[in-house]
Amino acid sequence: MTTADPDLAAGTAKGGVHRAQRHDSALKHATGEAVFIDDMPEPAGLLHAALVLSPVAHGRLRAVDLTAARAADGVVAALTAADVPGRNDIAPVRENEPLFADALVEHAGQPIAAIAATSLDAARAAAKKAVLDIEALPAVLTIDQAVARQSLLYPPVVMARGDADAALGSAPHRLSNSFRVGGQEHFYLEGQVALALPGEDGDLIIHSSTQHPTEVQHIVARVLGLDYNQVTVMVRRMGGAFGGKESNASWVAAAAALLARATGRPVKLRLPRAHDMVATGKRHGFLYRYTVGFDDDGRVLGLDATLAANGGHSVDLTPGVLARALTHVDNVYWVPHIRCTGLACKTNTVSNTAFRGFGGPQGVVVMEDAIGRIAHALGKTAEAVRAVNFYGEGKDDETPYGQKVEDNLIRRCVAQVARDSDWDQRRAGIDAFNRGSAVIKRGLGQFPLKFGISFNIPSMNQAGALVHVYSDGSVRLNHGGTEMGQGLFVKVAQVVAEVFQVDLDRIRVTATSTGEVPNTSPTAASTGSDLNGWAAFAAANTIRQRMAAFAAGHFDVPEDTIAFRDNHVHVTRPGDNRVMAFGELARLCHQDRVSLSATGFYKTPKIHWDAEKMNGRPFFYFSYGAAVAEVAIDTLTGEMRVLRVDLVQDCGRSLNPAVDRGQIEGAFAQGMGWLTCEELWWDPEGRLRTAGPSTYKIPGSRDMPPIFNVRILQDAPAREATIFRSKAIGEPPLMLATAVWTALKDAIASVVDHQVPVTLDAPATPERVLMTVQAVRQGRRTI
Repeated sequence: MTTADPDLAAGTAKGGVHRAQRHDSALKHATGEAVFIDDMPEPAGLLHAALVLSPVAHGRLRAVDLTAARAADGVVAALTAADVPGRNDIAPVRENEPLFADALVEHAGQPIAAIAATSLDAARAAAKKAVLDIEALPAVLTIDQAVARQSLLYPPVVMARGDADAALGSAPHRLSNSFRVGGQEHFYLEGQVALALPGEDGDLIIHSSTQHPTEVQHIVARVLGLDYNQVTVMVRRMGGAFGGKESNASWVAAAAALLARATGRPVKLRLPRAHDMVATGKRHGFLYRYTVGFDDDGRVLGLDATLAANGGHSVDLTPGVLARALTHVDNVYWVPHIRCTGLACKTNTVSNTAFRGFGGPQGVVVMEDAIGRIAHALGKTAEAVRAVNFYGEGKDDETPYGQKVEDNLIRRCVAQVARDSDWDQRRAGIDAFNRGSAVIKRGLGQFPLKFGISFNIPSMNQAGALVHVYSDGSVRLNHGGTEMGQGLFVKVAQVVAEVFQVDLDRIRVTATSTGEVPNTSPTAASTGSDLNGWAAFAAANTIRQRMAAFAAGHFDVPEDTIAFRDNHVHVTRPGDNRVMAFGELARLCHQDRVSLSATGFYKTPKIHWDAEKMNGRPFFYFSYGAAVAEVAIDTLTGEMRVLRVDLVQDCGRSLNPAVDRGQIEGAFAQGMGWLTCEELWWDPEGRLRTAGPSTYKIPGSRDMPPIFNVRILQDAPAREATIFRSKAIGEPPLMLATAVWTALKDAIASVVDHQVPVTLDAPATPERVLMTVQAVRQGRRTI
């Protein structure tokens, strides 16, 4: 039997795996030809939708008067919670998260009603005519308030190993600290949008800008009281997502579908940027309090940490985010005795949700802050303290949640980035510069990373695919993953090209659809290529085996003499070698009634997880990386610049080095934005005031370091049986931006010749940097 070998991948066709290929839509993106939902031709009778949002953060909703809205020009429908025919519940993992507020308003910007009109302007004008009677109630707006009042979405979660109290009590040294990191707006280029098309017998087709078509299908069906088979969700591409279109896209689609069902007409709902920002969730902001015990060498003996996450007003995806944060507190460090407590704080702000890294970024900063303070306390370098705490190889290699670190590349990544960045020489040069510069100070920071790859919930680690080979040899591919600009489609197409040994341009990838591949998992957690690549491999390989079996019979040769390569099928037998074009074999197979269509399925092996005990093997494997960043700060204004970064990222055997390099660069930039400039600010009434690009600053081209070196770690195939021994790339590099945070603390510490430990909250805006500079000059921490 002839099968593709996912370990060899040494084909000769153009565009198979391990080759740099451009994104399948790159030219269309650059020229504007790429069609997004708002670019689709408008169907006859299309209605446009707008939302009525709450102006207050917390209150009793006593009445909603839509009389004037319904009477406005062009209005066809105006609906509230009372008009929901199914369940007014859009919760992705639990329950009781309403589509429209009913009786109680819990955050400013919460949807209360939806308007459908013959034009977008008419719908938005009518929405402003809604009259809301809301009795204001006291609001909890910050993590600090929630912790003080024990306002939690669910009981505390604890991950523990050993005896943290005893270890801290007997440790030669002990210190405590607290700090915080802010949330982050996804700021995808394409905002939330859905187009609902009613069909026969109550069926609906939904074009949704979503990472999770199946969840959209389920939520729409729940709200409308339909079976899942009555709702088909389609996604060709998104203009960015970053986690913001995992659960939030579902309620946007549900609102459009509700209006379509009520009117019998197509409805499009697209949120203006301001509404998008106030009504959809963000990255969770965190407050940290920890105590760490350590010995004279800086070796960590015990850690007791509390991580308080701002979940917002409802659960959403907070359980998964908080669990991943807890399982990444250790990062690359062995901590023998540890207790980490996670608090899911309930506040009267928008419900926070998935964001690239999904809690990992908020978890890894805990030990990095502790490492820096330990180094200061002992008069050592942070690099020396990191080295004595790295996970070992063969011992001290089990995480606090019980998973072995078996594919340890920590030291290799750190050594590589130190060489690439010329660490020692630059460290000496920066120290010399700072001694001679009174105003501008430079800092050098390092960060090593271990990041777990898989969904927290084992059942989500599965995928399906559908492959057709047509009788001319062209191939059609469909799978459950969604394309949001990250290059998933081209990577999975490369896998199929590799199996058949045909050129990449013979593979046509079609829009993701719940009607073709059902019961899909979200394209998230960096698993897109891992899951869908294997599913597509399985489908393609099934067809390849059928074709090989037919060819063996047709030529009367053993099946192991059939080889696929270079767009042809080769038959090797003594004295009579035959070569046939792949398309010709496909034609013959069709004539002989050989099925050239197959589904493929994959489920991640080995993983298991006990969410109550916080123990198991939640990750199939770990991805590793390391970064060095150099920054400069102006101590008079707090302004900062990143001057240079050097990144080393473990990609296993990269499926597509060009796409992976782009993901590394983009993820780093987004992580840098989270830690330095992207600040969310609510006023005392709980209204988000950073609700657009004029008040919310994402990194621009001039914020990028002028020297930006990226290396994909070579000769490091994945230890586990990943698709062609590649590794996930979407999320891990975002955390490499933590090196910028450590570099900023180094620069600030140099103001007082490193005599005072630095606590720097994030984002490290100019104001915050300046306050921290002033604090260290006064020998105190900033408040």
